Amino acid sequence: MEHFPRGRTAIVGAAVYGMGESPGQRSLDLAAHAALRALADAGLQLSEVDALFVCTPDDALSGLSAAEYLGIQPRFTENNRTGGSAFHSHVITAALMLDAGYCDTALIMYGSNQRTASGGLVSMRVPSPYEKPYRPLTPLSSYALAASRHMHQFGTTREHLAEVAVAARNWAKLNPDAFMREDLSIEDCLRARLVSDPLSVRDCCLVTDGAAAIVMTRVDRARDLKSEPVYVLGGAAATWYSGVDQATDLTVTAARESGKRAYAIAGVSPQDIDVVQVYDAFTINTLLFLEDLGFCPKGEGGRFVSGGHIGPGGGLAVNTNGGGLSCCHPGMYGLFTLVESCQQLRGEAGQRQVRDANLALAHANGGTLSSQATMILGTAQTL
Repeated sequence: MEHFPRGRTAIVGAAVYGMGESPGQRSLDLAAHAALRALADAGLQLSEVDALFVCTPDDALSGLSAAEYLGIQPRFTENNRTGGSAFHSHVITAALMLDAGYCDTALIMYGSNQRTASGGLVSMRVPSPYEKPYRPLTPLSSYALAASRHMHQFGTTREHLAEVAVAARNWAKLNPDAFMREDLSIEDCLRARLVSDPLSVRDCCLVTDGAAAIVMTRVDRARDLKSEPVYVLGGAAATWYSGVDQATDLTVTAARESGKRAYAIAGVSPQDIDVVQVYDAFTINTLLFLEDLGFCPKGEGGRFVSGGHIGPGGGLAVNTNGGGLSCCHPGMYGLFTLVESCQQLRGEAGQRQVRDANLALAHANGGTLSSQATMILGTAQTL
């Protein structure tokens, strides 16, 4: 059993900023605004931050840049770059450090001006020499390959993938911060332009600006702060490869490992989870992760999501903010799964609020199905 300080640290501030389009702002500008909002949410001062975790898509040394920009001198700065899963790894590191007394207030922040700066998805991963001759659309073609294999092996259909997109859009329609809130039907998805067969434009995440931030501290301090604490019950990460050309099975991801370990640390099972946030950069991700995280058997993801099962009013609340498919996707989406989990557990999600939400799972993906990280968060009732 891994040693993890279950329930001894908490997220005490969470915020987003500038989602959609924020012309005239740099990635770091956006991240800083989200950080200040998260600190205000916690009732803490910027001067109290002594551990800074940050990753921006356009600055390999953003840990240094962010500290300077914020005008702080943290004891510890982390700039782990595993893609969208980096922020869940940051939470794991912060929880261990806080519990050890190495720091007192950890700030985790991210921002990207991807949409207004470039107008297209920015990928930091360079295709391997084994992939390059086939001229893949990075990262899209890697996910299309996984989708094709899932279809071949399990009978998954484009209609099943469309169910994921429509469910995400129906949640987004309840979220005033979501970038895409127009009606979307299964037929709309099936008629959409193919980008990398079998994935269409409706199977692909948005390209947006946006920022998110969370603040963490120990529970002895958390209970006296402004907002209701969200307790970190467990977390685990796993990396199996960088490029999918090295995958031994395109239908299984390292989420199978990270999820199993996170559940064991938290002392819960998939059946206990009230709300699920997974990294849906592409519709196939949601199927793969729901399977690998134990919400349905391998190969049953398509049938599991059918009939609006993961949408509003369905059997399992998944990506309640609209996800990367309809809410926002500013390059790396992982931190947004944590913010939405906090809002759900604190009962602050407005029209999209899941009733009696006490346990949340937030899962993030980095690279091309390369790095996976799973966090289990809970209310005081789960301690």
